[in-house]
Amino acid sequence: MLRIAINGYGRIGRCFLRALYESPLRNEISVVAINEPADLESMAYLTRFDSTHGRFPGKVDIRNGHLCIDQDEIEIFHARTAEGVTWRSLDIDLLVEASGRYAYRHELEAFLAAGCPRLLLSHPGHSAVDVDRTIVQGMNHQALAGNEHLVSAASCTTNAIVPVLALLDREFGIDHALLTTLHSVMNDQPLIDGYHHDDLRRTRSAMQSLIPVATGLARGVTRLLPELEGRIEAKAIRVPIANVSSIDLAATLLRPATADEINARLRQAALASYPGLLACTEEPHASIDFNHSPQSAIVDVGLTRMSGDRLTNLFIWFDNEWGFANRMLELAAYWGRQF
Repeated sequence: MLRIAINGYGRIGRCFLRALYESPLRNEISVVAINEPADLESMAYLTRFDSTHGRFPGKVDIRNGHLCIDQDEIEIFHARTAEGVTWRSLDIDLLVEASGRYAYRHELEAFLAAGCPRLLLSHPGHSAVDVDRTIVQGMNHQALAGNEHLVSAASCTTNAIVPVLALLDREFGIDHALLTTLHSVMNDQPLIDGYHHDDLRRTRSAMQSLIPVATGLARGVTRLLPELEGRIEAKAIRVPIANVSSIDLAATLLRPATADEINARLRQAALASYPGLLACTEEPHASIDFNHSPQSAIVDVGLTRMSGDRLTNLFIWFDNEWGFANRMLELAAYWGRQF
């Protein structure tokens, strides 16, 4: 049994735990500890009730200072630094770093020094050299040898777009591509205008506007697909919904294609190359329809367009919380089998 701890019990930390208890991997993975500054009563409450994903399917309570899920007792810590938890005494195999606070190698190595044998990050490293590997589960997970200590699961948007870009480049060749992410609101935005960010757009109310924000998506993509270096650009807009995001992809192709040909390749890949990661939908959907969808990306094939025979436009849906949490869970399990 792989023994895992979670550092940071926010949206991704809680989704990771919930995904485990809805997955067959529950027989392979055990969460034995959580470090979260919030009080235990609030942690239990927000595990039990979730405005986005609904009520927790199992029993959640508190016993002897532990968070108890069904029959499992999870030890709780409230440290604000890597050194504040006696990680070594927990005998864990892996720490899921889901706070999002640590991206530089020296910050991450503080966890190793404090007794964590390995870290799986829910976000990219600040640069490629800050982690040992950046992995998109289902794409390059075979690169894990088991001797890594710092591994990033990239980001929800990277997990959503990399399978699609890899397929397009393999089948038709990509000359250049522009990605526009329409992302649901995040915790770094205020509900009403407030002085809390040096990006003036992020001082504006999250629920009243479409808000352009900076994104490192293009850089993240080329860490996984270096052959596209210099040919990918991206921008992001936060939209006033609680969950589910999308990517509007425009790409010029090296070989001519039709919308039907591109959709046929996507449908085939969803069944064969990327099962569980990529899906296609034929129905006229709205974003809410993909809440709690476990796939990394769902291509809305009815929105595939061509301008001429080389400029294509695709529309991709993804649950930025649930899909990514499921990939992190699968990645943790795969990595655990390697050591």
